[in-house]
Amino acid sequence: MGKRFSYGMVGGGPGALIGEIHRRGISMTERADLVAGCFSRNEEKNRSAAQELQIAEDRVYGDYKEMAAAESARADGIDFVCIVTANATHYEIAKEFLMHGIHVACDKPLCFTSAQAQELADIAKEKGLMFAVTYTYSACDATILARELVRKGEIGEVMNVNATYFQGWMLDVMYGTEEKSDIPVWRTQPSQSGISNCVGDIGSHIENTVYRITGLHPARVVAVLDKYGQPLDTNANILVEYANGVHGVYSSSQVFTGERCDLEVSVFGTEGTLEWTWREADRLSVTKRGQGTRHYFAPHAGDPDAADTKHARAFANIYAPFMDAIEKTQSGVITDLAAADFPTVVDGTAGVKFIEAVVRSDAAHAAWEEV
Repeated sequence: MGKRFSYGMVGGGPGALIGEIHRRGISMTERADLVAGCFSRNEEKNRSAAQELQIAEDRVYGDYKEMAAAESARADGIDFVCIVTANATHYEIAKEFLMHGIHVACDKPLCFTSAQAQELADIAKEKGLMFAVTYTYSACDATILARELVRKGEIGEVMNVNATYFQGWMLDVMYGTEEKSDIPVWRTQPSQSGISNCVGDIGSHIENTVYRITGLHPARVVAVLDKYGQPLDTNANILVEYANGVHGVYSSSQVFTGERCDLEVSVFGTEGTLEWTWREADRLSVTKRGQGTRHYFAPHAGDPDAADTKHARAFANIYAPFMDAIEKTQSGVITDLAAADFPTVVDGTAGVKFIEAVVRSDAAHAAWEEV
């Protein structure tokens, strides 16, 4: 199992679902203990969360700066921090912990601008720190298998990619009532979400999942974004061109009635097609030219609780190699972030550049924009 780690969390307090999923994912690795945190800016909620999570009183912090300074000074300080706050705070929190020599795992999107992202990548490299960005879908067992099959040439050379991610929750923001107060409306505000809502939130998952499967980053894009009266995009249609000249289509929306949360990826090759959907996250379908379709299933695909735990399992698939990499660095072995076996700050930087290019293309009336 290797070394046992200790970690801290910023965010993830009462009512924050994503924080609990991160904690479940980390616990699945059976290699780390939550020992410190700043779970909410509200003191009462912060203390309440800490008590529920059995955090010692002297390791419950009022803000992330206090936490980074105190934990870096302790002989038994945390090995890494997990950042599960709103988008607007990712950059400043991640930078603070990096500057104090603490490894970082952060939710996506990494930050608001590619300049900020590159700065974080440079600091991590300079200090020899590991930096994971938790792109959930690219770490599912089936998408990891998909990457292996593409690398082995199972479907030949990639010819085209089609990927969609559809939701419908924004309709409740646009036309709903006060009963919908639990809807995360902060995502529609530029001050909290940056330059994009839909693409930043779920379109970025498409970009990273396709990259992790195929090894292809968009080189340039043509995009049309729809806002439907909102401050930021709620719907996106994007034509993608990769560096090798192959094309793809990415579509994401948060205003499609009946759609809850589903990412679908189809990769078409010269020898076959590979298909995966989040609805059936434990199944990967491969159709070879001239043959029938073969279905690959994860070992736990028949688990009745699989639907409730698939997010956590994906996080476990990120945190396990992330901790392996931390252990290597602590042993003096330098790990190349660009070649790490988990989504890193390098992936996060590519994701921010993709978002920026999409927004520029839309602003230029669907002109080609370099990523």
